[in-house]
Parts: sequence; C-alpha cells; structure tokens
Amino acid sequence: MKRLIKLFFYLLLASFVYVLLCKWMLPPITITQLSALVQGDGLKRDYVSWEEISPNVKLATIASEDQLFVQHEGFDWNAIEKSVQGVSKKKNRPKGAAASTISQQTAKNVFLWQGSGWGRYVRKVPEVFYTKMIEWVWGKQRILEVYLNVIEMGRGIYGIEAASQAYFNKSAKNLTRQEAAMIIAALPNPKKFTVKPLSKRVKWRSQGILRQMNFVSGYPEIQELIH
Repeated sequence: MKRLIKLFFYLLLASFVYVLLCKWMLPPITITQLSALVQGDGLKRDYVSWEEISPNVKLATIASEDQLFVQHEGFDWNAIEKSVQGVSKKKNRPKGAAASTISQQTAKNVFLWQGSGWGRYVRKVPEVFYTKMIEWVWGKQRILEVYLNVIEMGRGIYGIEAASQAYFNKSAKNLTRQEAAMIIAALPNPKKFTVKPLSKRVKWRSQGILRQMNFVSGYPEIQELIH
C-alpha cells in the first residue's frame, strides 16, 4: 500500500511539473500526434506563438467551440447538464459530446488520449484534474494558444499554422475570417469533414460560425482576450 501511495504521489508531482513546464513551452509531442505517426498519417505541425495567430482564428474558435470560454472555470455545467439529459432521451448520443469546453479539449489533447468506448470513461477523472490545473496555472490565453497549436486539423495536420499552410498557403497570422471559420468548421472530425477538398459540411457550418463570430465579437472580454 505504501508503494502505491508513493507511486501515486510521484505521478501527481510529475503531472504538476509537466503542466508547469507547458506554461512556457509547447508539448514536444502528444499521444494523438504519436498515434498519427504510428498509423501512417504523418505529422505536419509548426508551433507558433500567440502573436503569430490571427485574431480571426481565436474568435472563430470561441464562437464555434466554447462561447463561454472567458467566463467559466474549465467546465460549462449547464451544457453538461443538458448533455446528460439528452443522453437519457437519445441513447445513441454520446455523453458529454456537446459539453466539452476548450479547456477540457486542451487537457485531453495535451495530456491524455482520444477515442470513444470505455477509454473515454477511464479518461474522465484525469481530464477533470488536468482541466482544473491548466485553468489555475496557465490562464485563458495560454490555454487557447496551446489548443490552437496541438489539435488535429486534418489528416496528419496539427495546429493552426500547419493547417493554414496546407489549405491556404499562408501564415496563420494572415488568415481572414472566412478562412479561419472554414478551418474551425472541420472540427471535431477534420479527417471526414475536409477543408481541402471543401466538404459540404464545412461549407455549410463555416457560414454559421461567421454569424456567431459577428455575434460574440461584441463582447469586450472576448475582444480583450483575442487581441
């Protein structure tokens, strides 16, 4: 029992140290990126700083993925409650699918693994831990910066800079609103819903994201964050 307690303590300490390090450095590699290499998808990425990411991308991400990002402390409890209620009414709907915040997605992408089935239930406890840790240690700007650098945005394409170069042959800092909305519209399944060639879903959804961008851009706290 003492050995297990010691092991747990060391793992907890190592986790905290890694979270702290990632406040200043971007993760060398994630489990998802490693899986892409093993599966033969390749790994295209080019980490960039906050200043090298267009405000249009930051706005599109918040508008599409988590409009309460600047307000919550890692979890959108109202969305979680609605999602759980939806599961009881629709058995085929995955639990938590509509309730995952940008903070949760960042924690999952950087420190944990993807996938459904039993793996997602095993992942929930450490996901809560890492989500709270990055909220406390990193803050909102760093969370969004890391999120936009590590998430999958196409087959073997990770991060906004690699996606911007692959789809529009330009740097992420020069993306227009339309281009940013198209890239974000491919989430959460950019392998299926592609930007290039342009899928019907991305074309349709990007228009909705643009409308939401116009809506949320009026909030001063969002403007303060993205700039």
